Amino acid sequence: MIKGTILYIEDNNENRDLVRRVLEAEHFAFFEAANAAQALEKMQAENPDLILMDMNMPEVDGYTLTKHIKGIPGFEKMPILALTANVMQGDREKSLQAGCVGYIQKPIDIDRIVQQVEDHMPKR
Repeated sequence: MIKGTILYIEDNNENRDLVRRVLEAEHFAFFEAANAAQALEKMQAENPDLILMDMNMPEVDGYTLTKHIKGIPGFEKMPILALTANVMQGDREKSLQAGCVGYIQKPIDIDRIVQQVEDHMPKR
C-alpha cells in the first residue's frame, strides 16, 4: 500500500537517488524534478501529497519556487519540506517564511527522514 506521493525537487542526482531509494523502500510513490520548470510540470501532472524542496538550486532557488507554488490555485496548502544544506542561523526561519512547513538538514539522516516525511504527510 502506498503511503503517499512525494515530489522531490533537487538538482543533485546523487541526493535524489538516495532519498528516492530510502522513501520508496518505505512505500512512498516518488517523483523527481531537477529544476523549477520540471517541478511545475511534474507537480501539475502528478499532484503529489508532499514536496521535498532543495533550497539551493541554480536559476530559481527553492525559496522563490516555494512562494510561487503557494500562489498557484489548488496548491496553496501543499506541504513543502525544505531539504537543505543551509544550516546557518536564520536559514530555518527563511525556509518557513517562504512557505515551507518543515526543515530537514543535509546531509540527511536516513534513519530520521522517513519519520520527518510521515509527520508532514497529509492524512488520506
